[in-house]
Amino acid sequence: MARLNVNPTRMELTGLKKRLSTATRGHKLLKDKRDELMKQFLEVVRRNKTLREEVEEALHHAFSRFILVRGSMSTEMLEEALMFPKERLSLELSSQNIMSVNVPRLSFKRAGLDETGIFPYGYATTPAELDDAIKTLSDILPRLLELAEIEKSVQLMADEIEKTRRRVNALEYVMIPQLQETIRYISSKLEENERGNTTRLMKVKDMMVQQSLREQAARDAVASRRAAAQG
Repeated sequence: MARLNVNPTRMELTGLKKRLSTATRGHKLLKDKRDELMKQFLEVVRRNKTLREEVEEALHHAFSRFILVRGSMSTEMLEEALMFPKERLSLELSSQNIMSVNVPRLSFKRAGLDETGIFPYGYATTPAELDDAIKTLSDILPRLLELAEIEKSVQLMADEIEKTRRRVNALEYVMIPQLQETIRYISSKLEENERGNTTRLMKVKDMMVQQSLREQAARDAVASRRAAAQG
């Protein structure tokens, strides 16, 4: 693993140790976030699978009824029967935060219905299959909206999981090893410099001791000559 290009000084070593500590904490937090996101993601996916099966079954039933209707009514008659819907829908969009992911929440309100119900036509000129198809579509609408918000949530959560996974891998396999390798390099350099300084100090001390001994020997020799001359 390549190390960072820094000067091997104690100040750099202290800064790198702080960065390593921060990166390690961030790595743990991101792993926890990824794991929790995965847990909630799997729950949403299971709910999505169940709901999609229910919706597809209901839509299949409704479309099969429309096929029967097309066999007994002309296109013009069918379009005329459905030309003026009896109700209006207003859709409201909000969001919910799941582990820093803003997932959509959809709700709707019905308006315009009267005592005649949801069917915008008379019963005399239309087959019962059309009533069944429209009733099925009306009933499935809340689950369709729920399916839409769940599938969008799955997409957003999957994107966030992938981003978090890349960040975790970048910290685990790139940044943290680089910081550790750089810290080892600087520590080794500082220890090497410390040993060199210790060796130099010992040599200087030995030289000073030897110099002191030579000076002491010279003083002793001078004192001996003086004593001999006086004797």
